Amino acid sequence: MTDLQFAKQNLEGHTISLYKGNACFLSEKRGIAPMMGFIADGIDLSGWCVADIVVGKAAALLFVKCGIAGVYAKTLSESGKKVLEKYNIPCEYETLTERIINRAGTDTCPMEKTVFDTDDPEEAYVLLKNKLQSIG
Repeated sequence: MTDLQFAKQNLEGHTISLYKGNACFLSEKRGIAPMMGFIADGIDLSGWCVADIVVGKAAALLFVKCGIAGVYAKTLSESGKKVLEKYNIPCEYETLTERIINRAGTDTCPMEKTVFDTDDPEEAYVLLKNKLQSIG
């Protein structure tokens, strides 16, 4: 089985599953919180594969920043797919959607709005970090 297949297999009951070799990280945190945490903790995820429930542009840019090698998403936004393709990260998904909506279901996700105008993973990380700090 590939690392991506293992990540997909371990997604059940979690929001994100990362796998490389015999190592696995799992999280139940929502949104981009798990990836922001891994980055803040200095965890090297280069070459890892990830399975995630929802992947939008914000998550995709964080995956690029971390050097993720492959992505599976239950739901992938068109802008997230474009980012992964631009940076040559193979991706699989169940549902492709026009955009990621907020938790209330009333508008575009605020993290997606935050990175709307950038395709640079480093800039996106700074923008997302500032946004998360501003909403506390």
